[in-house]
Amino acid sequence: MSAVLDDTLLDDPARLAEVDSAGLLRAAAMAGAQVRSTTEAAAEADLADRLDIGRPRALVFVVRPGVGRAVTKLLVALLAPSCPVPVVVSEAVPSWIGALDVVFAHTDDPADRELAAGIERASRYGATVVLSAPDEGPVAASVAGKGVVLAPRVPVPPQLTFARGLAAGLLTANALGLLVADVETLADQLDGEAERGHLGRDSFSNPAKALALSLADRVPMLWGLDPLAVAVAEHGAYALGAYAGVVCDAADYRQALARPALRRVVLAGSGERDIFADPDFDDAGPKPRVLLLAVHGGPTADAARHEASHTLPGAGIIAPGDEIAGDEPVRAGVLALRFELAAVYLGLAAGTMGGAGQYAPATA
Repeated sequence: MSAVLDDTLLDDPARLAEVDSAGLLRAAAMAGAQVRSTTEAAAEADLADRLDIGRPRALVFVVRPGVGRAVTKLLVALLAPSCPVPVVVSEAVPSWIGALDVVFAHTDDPADRELAAGIERASRYGATVVLSAPDEGPVAASVAGKGVVLAPRVPVPPQLTFARGLAAGLLTANALGLLVADVETLADQLDGEAERGHLGRDSFSNPAKALALSLADRVPMLWGLDPLAVAVAEHGAYALGAYAGVVCDAADYRQALARPALRRVVLAGSGERDIFADPDFDDAGPKPRVLLLAVHGGPTADAARHEASHTLPGAGIIAPGDEIAGDEPVRAGVLALRFELAAVYLGLAAGTMGGAGQYAPATA
């Protein structure tokens, strides 16, 4: 990072509140509210009744730029093991779309004309459309009353709408009978994570601040031990880029280790940071920091964690299932929020969002 990390800022709530002039920490903490408001919107739109169409020919996820990419990857990973219908992921609405198909898309760009054209065609051909998007602009207009638009009711920056997109996708899959996800518990646990990550908690008891500190002045390697964790890793990388200006590697653990040169670098740099090192004269550059993410639970997941810990003894492990109660969508959502909060904290402390990294401590 170009700015000097002001780690004292993280344990000074007054300064944090002052530096966070855009209210990003508060916006990130609204994840649970995003889930509840999306649930309310779905109920008012009679989503369950409108998706009572029997088994569709295909469930099509249309991926657009932004958080929707990781949301889609997570939803597909949740569906993949036992989904009775084909799941298609595409950058645009496929040309073969028809009346027996269901189309889902999440976007925060109301003027995405490519998406609008695809949704208009899907609606015209009789496909069932569920759109998580603002209710104004060409995208919403393309539904033309023939589908369901789940519009945001909690205003947050586009980079922090992962919870809303996940809730919309889960509600869609639930209504189609393809998943049984506890969306209410997801909202409650997101509130709990926001409370744990509150700016008033010090870094010893705040998992988001602790995560930010563990990644400071390092090159993050976010490696998932299961498909859900890989999806969350990709969202974590997106959030770190969006708010901390940090470029990191997000990959499946085994795929990551299949790159010999990177594996050697990681093993060589897995030691603890030298507290006596002078960053102004250290020519080696930032060391990698490997975090192994795990969302799945059970014996198979425990075995994977044990193997990974043995292979990479210097890696950290983040497994929300060890801390919270909830099904896999809940654990994935909580981990995604932790990375969002950590990215904002890191960005505030490193100065990537307004110079906080050079912030001078107050003097008497």
